[in-house]
Amino acid sequence: MPPIPPFIEPDWPAPANVLALSTTRRGGCSAGPYDSLNLAHHVGDSDGAVGANRDTLSALLPSGGAVSWLSQVHGTRVLEAGQGGLYPEADAQWSRRLGAPCAVMTADCLPVLFCSAAGDVVAAAHAGWRGLSAGVLEATVRSMRTQTEGVLVWLGPAIGPAAFEVGAEVRTTFLASAGSTEASAVEACFRRNPGRPGYYYADLYALARIRLGALGVHRFFGGGFCTHSDTQRFFSYRRDGKTGRMASLILLRE
Repeated sequence: MPPIPPFIEPDWPAPANVLALSTTRRGGCSAGPYDSLNLAHHVGDSDGAVGANRDTLSALLPSGGAVSWLSQVHGTRVLEAGQGGLYPEADAQWSRRLGAPCAVMTADCLPVLFCSAAGDVVAAAHAGWRGLSAGVLEATVRSMRTQTEGVLVWLGPAIGPAAFEVGAEVRTTFLASAGSTEASAVEACFRRNPGRPGYYYADLYALARIRLGALGVHRFFGGGFCTHSDTQRFFSYRRDGKTGRMASLILLRE
């Protein structure tokens, strides 16, 4: 049996029947620049390697079954896991069925995993700055159809605030969509780059927490990773350009 890849398991008080994990770049069979556990077909890696890597992941899940993969477009569409055909265009998915994994792929964008305190619904969202500002997290929470105060959230590996440089238009977009009570907190998520006038370093984790808090979701965990700086563990599109993708997934088990 091949060795188990070095996954990251969320440190959060999720119900026992909720299984969640994030893959790293290690533990697969892809060659550089996709080495080694690349899970994306669309980045130029060989289909055989990606298929083998996905099989490695699926074999370790309780269901042993198929992961629902999306064609992510930096939008706000949310689907039920396993619905919408093969690789439907969406950036989040939810499930109430046992053994139906919800997954998103990232390589700098923020993966966000959700579950209810009752352990009867789970969801996963892909939140780059476009999707985050457009409301993908809000759309995901609405799709879960559960009380927001009981929702638990884990923020997975994303580019950190010391590395995520953005233009002034990104800051303007978030400020324009912020409520009056969140505006000052949103502004604090952008730190000027003294070496490049008109550019800022943005904190995706903090921006996500603000959006969730405005919904009444306050039980969030995780954050503190940086895909850009941790070359050994993570793929980073901003750092490398041609690179692989990691997956963050969540499911309900017996």
